[in-house]
Amino acid sequence: MSLAQVHYTSAAPGDEGAAGRFTAVGPGVSGALLAEIEPLLRHELPDGVPDLPSDGELRSLPQAFTYAALSDGSRLVSRSAPVRATGGGVGPGVRFHAHAVHLPPGVPLPGDRLPVEAWRSPHWVAVTPGGAIPDPLTLPPGPTAVSEGLDDFAVSRGPWLAAVLADLRRASEPTEPGGRPVVLVERQCADVARWLGLASVTLPRESAERLTFTTYTRRPGSSAARVVGVLPEDAEAARAAGLRVHVCAGQPPSGGGTDDTWAATAARVWRSRSPELFREARELPGEPFAAGPLAVTALCAGIALGPDERAAAAGWAADRPYALDAKRTGQLVEALTSPGIDNRTGPEFDAAGRLFGALEGRCPAAVTAPLAAMLVTEAVRGGNGSLELPRRDAFVGPEGAAVAERLAPEILTELSDAAGTDSVARTVQLLRVARLLGVDGTDALPGVVDRLAPALLAEAAAEGETDTPDFAPALLELLDEQFEVRTALLGALDRIAPQDPGAVARFLERVALPFTGTQALPHLRMCAEVPGAMATLGGDRAAVWHRVLRAAGLSPFAEPLVLRTAVGLVWEDRAPTVEEARLLLDAATSDSHRVAGTWARLVDAALSASAAEPSTTGTPAGPSPASTDEAAALAHDLLRGFPGEIGGRERAGLLLLDLVRALRTGAPEPGWAESVRTLCAQAEPVEPSLREAAHAALVERLLAPDRPGAELYDFVHGDDAELIAAYDRTARTETVRTRLRTQPAYAADCFTVWTAHPHAGKSWPPVAAALLDEVLRPAVRAMSAEDVAEVEATVGRTGSSGRAEAFRTWNRSSTLGRLGRRIAGRVRRG
Repeated sequence: MSLAQVHYTSAAPGDEGAAGRFTAVGPGVSGALLAEIEPLLRHELPDGVPDLPSDGELRSLPQAFTYAALSDGSRLVSRSAPVRATGGGVGPGVRFHAHAVHLPPGVPLPGDRLPVEAWRSPHWVAVTPGGAIPDPLTLPPGPTAVSEGLDDFAVSRGPWLAAVLADLRRASEPTEPGGRPVVLVERQCADVARWLGLASVTLPRESAERLTFTTYTRRPGSSAARVVGVLPEDAEAARAAGLRVHVCAGQPPSGGGTDDTWAATAARVWRSRSPELFREARELPGEPFAAGPLAVTALCAGIALGPDERAAAAGWAADRPYALDAKRTGQLVEALTSPGIDNRTGPEFDAAGRLFGALEGRCPAAVTAPLAAMLVTEAVRGGNGSLELPRRDAFVGPEGAAVAERLAPEILTELSDAAGTDSVARTVQLLRVARLLGVDGTDALPGVVDRLAPALLAEAAAEGETDTPDFAPALLELLDEQFEVRTALLGALDRIAPQDPGAVARFLERVALPFTGTQALPHLRMCAEVPGAMATLGGDRAAVWHRVLRAAGLSPFAEPLVLRTAVGLVWEDRAPTVEEARLLLDAATSDSHRVAGTWARLVDAALSASAAEPSTTGTPAGPSPASTDEAAALAHDLLRGFPGEIGGRERAGLLLLDLVRALRTGAPEPGWAESVRTLCAQAEPVEPSLREAAHAALVERLLAPDRPGAELYDFVHGDDAELIAAYDRTARTETVRTRLRTQPAYAADCFTVWTAHPHAGKSWPPVAAALLDEVLRPAVRAMSAEDVAEVEATVGRTGSSGRAEAFRTWNRSSTLGRLGRRIAGRVRRG
């Protein structure tokens, strides 16, 4: 099919304000299209063009070879070239002539050539044909742009190759036209065309056809092409316009790399002068710009690639193990396992492991053995704990023996080193490789599991409380593979569980260790049982404790440490209540608690049981008498059961509780007040509630009718302000007031006590005087005359006549006070 042609040249002399004019237009090109085409054909010469250039200077001026998409879906291929002026024009001695070929929608160039292939066609003309223009004109095919010189050009542009190819790939994506162009800076516009020639070979055809371009422009920011070429002097303007600029005409870039693995692989193919590999790679399955097919093709052709490209090749082949024939599979494995490679990365090894898994069983062992050897060598020497290891039968034969002989000493040395690695993943990997290679690590195993067991708990805790630890899959595979390791490791975990059963229980919730066999493992079984017990039994900790203890399968009499584990699981971060502590104490002998160390939990329970109960007024309501009595009884039993274990402030606290019990229920040793003061001091820092309970028990006994006089005397003359304040508070309670009102003998006794020691220190006299006036006086007022007389008589019998007279005087002043108030009231009413 003939193609319409267009000729456009610089404005003639005298055409003021015009850039140029059409000198010939082929049929089918409308006026609207000409208006769209004209800006594409204009040619702006660089600065400094001589007025009268020589032939060589004229040939060295840039030519703009352009491929553009037009609004109606048609395309335009054109060349704008400087020509010598015959008079006037753009410059004194230079004009330009543009020759274009219009491609209607869906119509290719002759020979189905790509637009860039017309770059060197000899049929581009620099003058408008004279006379009538042939209708239509044709563009005979010329030599292709990629048939010669591109290999050398690619090698010469090696530092820029990967980055430019990556940008050309992105520029060829099926996005809307009009995006920001990629700018290629070259001293010769022919080199820009060579870049486009590289792209036409490297990219799939449909991508190359979308790559609109111009090899030369002075205004890259306003160009609608996807790729533009500029001279070095215009590079800065392109950067200022915010364009992606590749200066390929200066010093090589310091990095020159790209994170586009496909582009990096393509660059290596070009530098190896093997462009035919692009066609081979496109025949393999995969996305157009997937790095895997091209990397596989390059490796099979013997081209050295980087680690990212090798990983892409291994990953692609692992996903498509049937895509390659036996020959190319062998070539790929040989390339991946080459002993000359020293820059392998973790992702590359991971991809190689997946490839081995995909090929194993599908290929002869001789093909996969190098991969297996490389993987286990990396697992030992590289410390890559995430590798998927081959199966044991991968090393049957001389290959396996050679690898085992080479790696066995290193494995045993690291496993036996007590100061060696404490990483769980590393230890698990070494144990698995040792079994894989048949290395006997029996002697090292006890020390290994003793280090591995606590490391499991520590690393799991460091990774968080909910997610499965990273090392869990490999660990479970190890335990499934090696019975002796499973037995030893579970035993080690069972031994350390009593020290921190909560941590072991949390670990077992996240890693389901296989301990359902015949091993006893009482502590691990308890740790595994506690989550379910708590979920079903809720807050009944006693019931949870019983269920967890049953899960051990051992009696605490036979194995006292199960007590410690059970207590640690149920009461991990808190003390038991007194009732729960009593349950624990009765569940085993004191010897069992002594061995298990759980007696300390019982002590905590007793000392914390007398905590103040919440008050509805927002202030502490004081210890509950019932809870204090129970705690005191527990303290008494603990002091008897563990006399050699309890010491220091804990012993003083328990003795203080025991004294409370004795004050309330029996006859303690003499010196009550002094004992309370001494034990409180020894128990410091003593719980305020315990101190309050002791003070309350003491003053309640001192306010009792049958208190010994000697104890009261010591109390009063001890001048302890805190104890006396407690006495004052208790004396004002409703219990004491009721007793005063209803028991004349008790009222007489209190009058005697509160008036008997007027000079006993500083604290007692004002308290006693206040109690007489504010507590006893209202009680006596409320008595009948007979009860008042009995009080007076009792005071006289127990004291002296002078004491009885003192009561009468004290009571008379109260009576007179009442009489005076009555008279005053009558006067006011009158």
